[in-house]
Amino acid sequence: MSIWTRISEAIAALANGESLTQVFDRLKAPPERSIAFTIAVIALGAKMAKADGQVTRDEVTAFREVFQIAREDEAGAARIFNLARQDVAGFEEYALRIKGLFGPGHKVYGDLMEGLFHIAMADGDYHPNEDLFLERVAEIFGIPENQFRAMRARFVPDAKPDPYTVLGVTPDTPMPEIRKAWRRLVRDTHPDSMIARGVPEEAVKLAEKRMIDINRAWEEITHSAPA
Repeated sequence: MSIWTRISEAIAALANGESLTQVFDRLKAPPERSIAFTIAVIALGAKMAKADGQVTRDEVTAFREVFQIAREDEAGAARIFNLARQDVAGFEEYALRIKGLFGPGHKVYGDLMEGLFHIAMADGDYHPNEDLFLERVAEIFGIPENQFRAMRARFVPDAKPDPYTVLGVTPDTPMPEIRKAWRRLVRDTHPDSMIARGVPEEAVKLAEKRMIDINRAWEEITHSAPA
């Protein structure tokens, strides 16, 4: 049974009247939590795509890019996206259920947020309502403000990302601590680490942009550091 068939069954259960609590209770243990992660991105992405007042083809395409959907699974994935978009549950309820599933402080929330940022930027415009949406989701997940700013700096091209913000440090942070932060981010971005914390294999492409941005920030800092 493919991941999309299993996700479709879960979304259909919601559409048929099961509560989020009932559905997510069946997805508590690995590897089923990867299904929950995917449902979260589907549901929150579908609802966020409406935050700016419209759902564009670019945003749907971006969702497909996040999950590297095979051609034979595209129809099923599109159906899931539309079901999630029509679900009566609000985005805050989905975010709260995901937090209840993974618990406080889980690193998977950063992976999920990056998928949402990717969808938000698909049409080339970061709408204020999308920013409010993502800020609220990050707040529910307990993501620190500096981590949220670091993600926004990498995805929203209103200015060149500050390398210190990308690494979650400041220019006053000692170089050994900056190096530790960089190494920690590289370790957390490895596909094996992502899969271990519940990100499905179909979504590990999320790590590619993050790794490029992390290493670019480290290079900028080291090149500008005094000899």
